[in-house]
Amino acid sequence: VEEFFTSGVIPRYPDVRFTSAAGAFAHTVAEHALALLLAGVRYLPEQLRADRWRTSEFAPHVGTLRHATVGIVGAGGIGRALIPMLTAIGARVVAVNRSGTPVPGAAETIPAANIGETWSRVDHVVVAAPATPATAHLVGEAELAQLKPTSWVINVARGSLIDTEALVQALRNGAIGGAGLDVTDPEPLPTGHPLWTLPNVIITPHDSNPPQRREAAFAEHVANNVRRFVAGQELIAPIDPISGY
Repeated sequence: VEEFFTSGVIPRYPDVRFTSAAGAFAHTVAEHALALLLAGVRYLPEQLRADRWRTSEFAPHVGTLRHATVGIVGAGGIGRALIPMLTAIGARVVAVNRSGTPVPGAAETIPAANIGETWSRVDHVVVAAPATPATAHLVGEAELAQLKPTSWVINVARGSLIDTEALVQALRNGAIGGAGLDVTDPEPLPTGHPLWTLPNVIITPHDSNPPQRREAAFAEHVANNVRRFVAGQELIAPIDPISGY
């Protein structure tokens, strides 16, 4: 759950309209998600560690996103920014959102209530949903078991959306191909944690939205909302106290 909810500030001011930074950093985070996914599918973790020419060993593991089906769980700002990046290289996107309203660019949109039908139908998964009580451990043992042994799971949302223990087991026993994690649970990920030792894991330290890009993107987001507020228009990323984001 986001800290701005657990702090109790929002319920304290019921007459104030709150907005979040959702969408402000969508393109940089989407770019990072694509990089993690491509790195995994192209078998880069093992190749980057190589100290000799190993074509016969690596070649069978190198895949492609062309004609692959990628599920985006939480097709909000990040997911919508990621879709054209994926379709540009020939991937097919299945988007999951709360309402089931068709997401532009996605081949198919599935409402969150039917998310269970998604796992066995996709080749890879990108997790980009908000952290709420309803999304805690959204990806657990049962969901991972339905993915393919070549599937990569990418998380650029919050660590709590994936059951870490179940993920470690799936990675160890080959139930999935690998994981690209910009967020973890716990976070920061402690030194010595099993995820650090697994060869089919890429971990980045929550830097998909780099500090040098953050201020300018946030300033633009705030400026847009101020203009909208003055003009009496709908605000970007309003916070829903009931949904928790």
